[in-house]
Amino acid sequence: MPIGTTTDLTSSSDALVRARQRAALMPDLLVEANRVVATVIAGWHGRKRRGVGENFWQFRPFVHGEQVSRIDWRRSARDDHIYLRDREWEAAHTVWLWADPSPSMRFQSKAAQVSKESRALVLILALAEILSRSGERIGYPGVIDPLSARNAAERIATALTTRRPEDDFPPDDRFRQHSEVVLISDFLDPIDETLARIDRIGGRGVRGHLVMVNDPAEEVFPYSGRTEFRDPETGAKLTAGRAETLQADYQNIMAARRETLARHCRRLGWSFIAHRTDNLASEVLVALHGQLSGVPQAPRRSA
Repeated sequence: MPIGTTTDLTSSSDALVRARQRAALMPDLLVEANRVVATVIAGWHGRKRRGVGENFWQFRPFVHGEQVSRIDWRRSARDDHIYLRDREWEAAHTVWLWADPSPSMRFQSKAAQVSKESRALVLILALAEILSRSGERIGYPGVIDPLSARNAAERIATALTTRRPEDDFPPDDRFRQHSEVVLISDFLDPIDETLARIDRIGGRGVRGHLVMVNDPAEEVFPYSGRTEFRDPETGAKLTAGRAETLQADYQNIMAARRETLARHCRRLGWSFIAHRTDNLASEVLVALHGQLSGVPQAPRRSA
């Protein structure tokens, strides 16, 4: 498309409108995030990890090449194996949170009460609230630098009212080895591009967690008769005379996309969660917290 056309001016105007809409919604999203946290937080504690802290974490078999000083001789004397005494990881850990800001995330069908964007932001803010209570360092690429504060969720929400991520995928130049990143998106970009971006982040020694958020209509494909489909990213249109004839092929393509992402994440040692906006936000939040804590919990999938 030629630069400087009326369409470019329209795009800038649309971006400003979207920014204002996001700012207006943020207080409600923060309230909803806190409500979701309140439903799942009972009994939760900070994440436990093996590391250099002082609290006991676990016994595990000795492996040749490890420090002999870490052997627990009392535990080892109980049987014929030598055990090390691991201690709990206590250092501040950076977790990067990111919700896809692309136009496709604003889609909301009649079968859902919220858009994909709203659900993604609620999950990000709820996760920020929970992690901040555990003393984690939390950042949002392109929006806010890593911080460790009890009001991290509120500060992220405030930053998002005035600063929108410039890219439709988080820049990875800030990610450091041993940090973690939570990416929430519909992941509808070309699959090869998405996998390349994931590989680039994983190549930095970062552990990732993908949450693929979809509207129920995007999974069920409830359309029939003459239907016009429009790409929110490019404006391209497709008119189907009998949309119902596309359902089976469409569902197979979406299932293959999910499986490709899940398989790629497993290969990298990442986690992958598929979530529909007609399901409870608390379900995926519990699953996400489990993945970050090293205790995977699969969210329920609706039929």
